[in-house]
Amino acid sequence: MRAVSANRRRILSLWLPRLPIDRIKRQQALTGAPPEAKPQVVVIKDANALLIHSLDEVAVRHGVSLGQPLANARAVCPDLVAHEADLTADAQMLESIADWCDRFTPLVALDPPHGLSLDITGCVHLFGGEARLMQSVCDALTAHGFTVSAAIASNAVCARTLNRQVHGRIVPDGEEAAAVAPLPVAALGGSEAITLGLRRAGLKTIGDVATRGRNEITARFGAAFTRVLAQALGDADAPISPRKVPPDYIVDKRFAEPVATDTVIAASLSSLAAMLVAAMAQQGKGARRLEACFFRTDGMVRVIAVDTGQPVTEAAVIDRLFRERLEALNDPLDPGFGFDMMRLSASRSEIVAQQQRDLDAHVHDNDELSALIDRIAARIGGKRVVVHLPVDTHIPERAALPLPAQQNLPASSAADWPERVEGEPPLRPLRLFERPEAIQVIAGVPDGPPARFVWRRAAHAVVRAEGPERVAMEWWRPDGQGLTRDYFRVEDEHGLRFWLYRDGLYDRELEPQQGVPVQPAWYMHGLFA
Repeated sequence: MRAVSANRRRILSLWLPRLPIDRIKRQQALTGAPPEAKPQVVVIKDANALLIHSLDEVAVRHGVSLGQPLANARAVCPDLVAHEADLTADAQMLESIADWCDRFTPLVALDPPHGLSLDITGCVHLFGGEARLMQSVCDALTAHGFTVSAAIASNAVCARTLNRQVHGRIVPDGEEAAAVAPLPVAALGGSEAITLGLRRAGLKTIGDVATRGRNEITARFGAAFTRVLAQALGDADAPISPRKVPPDYIVDKRFAEPVATDTVIAASLSSLAAMLVAAMAQQGKGARRLEACFFRTDGMVRVIAVDTGQPVTEAAVIDRLFRERLEALNDPLDPGFGFDMMRLSASRSEIVAQQQRDLDAHVHDNDELSALIDRIAARIGGKRVVVHLPVDTHIPERAALPLPAQQNLPASSAADWPERVEGEPPLRPLRLFERPEAIQVIAGVPDGPPARFVWRRAAHAVVRAEGPERVAMEWWRPDGQGLTRDYFRVEDEHGLRFWLYRDGLYDRELEPQQGVPVQPAWYMHGLFA
């Protein structure tokens, strides 16, 4: 007898054997086209032959089978309608179904090409038990046009082995070996060579294989197959890899009737914010990233996320941020036929640092600035609100590093920028080009600034100039540019001030015989106010 732990995991395994053809039929139904009465199949090219990749029930009744060449299938069923396989679209549909399954548990793992594994440990009581949960999932997927097979066991391999052969099986802890014993060895998912080798050895069922010694099985079929066998028998754990990291805190609300009005949606989101804040306050934490999930009755899921610069501990702040975000969406929130569930989660949280906020005016200023940045970021995106931090380099375009303001506001406040001498003009322009623009020098002394130059098809005559300021480039980065730059601050006859540089050094030995100097390339790097 094996000892059974009371806290073993429970895994719901879903298998959608006809996902490719079900996806195509769903698309046909959404376009309003009349349902196709003829048998339909999905074909895939393999070694210059078209093989049956997926088929519907009508095709099965006509004698068509998986893996059969399309030519042979047409000989059996001349009315066969063939569709070309689209593996990318199938994978996207599986991802969409996984998003829909998030309403039952946040721990959903993909089991490609047509399967999912749901860790339902500790949440089955919310749905009336394992049987009712599995029935609810299968009924909903069937209503959306998918053929599904499901099983529940203590690990994913055991549940997956079962649902490939029987539907609706629930295996209690400790009875995995008895449940899978009568199943054929092909249910383990091994290669054709392994399955054929087991059958030739007289081992037709999993129970037959389990009676043989593990060392003997490993020596003949490899350690990987032995590990899968042990997991199917319940002798080894088979952890799943959830497609999303579980949030730190999560609250949700289910509706007896779908909701579609903005007033009800906003009120529900506010109540979820209050519940989330209360849950985090018990452990002294605040949210840094919030995600609101809206589950539509037709299976579509919409996720809206907002980030914060400081840990949020007030429901009103969460409510305001999501209101700003919803109002600024390019693709407005479409309830369709209504939302039957809403979820609010804190995917990232931090411990709230207690600060004196009554007497310290600086703390209040930081709070107001952080709140303003959060509201702007909620509208236009966090990556578009940036602060600049100094970088220890002489290269002008790399001297300031733009970073998201929400995560780097404290660092920007404490940044140590070079001090400007009072009364002196600025050494760097107000506007620095991301990429220096080439200019054409018309006249000028060889070692000095240009006297006349053309930039953006406009000629400029220099009346004042300062420089040069020589900047040594990073010699260890051979990116094709000169090792030095000579910068000049120049002013033209109209009072426009420019920041120019000469790329490389002027070499008199390169002057041609006519006496016309050969100048290195000149560039416009910025504009002064």
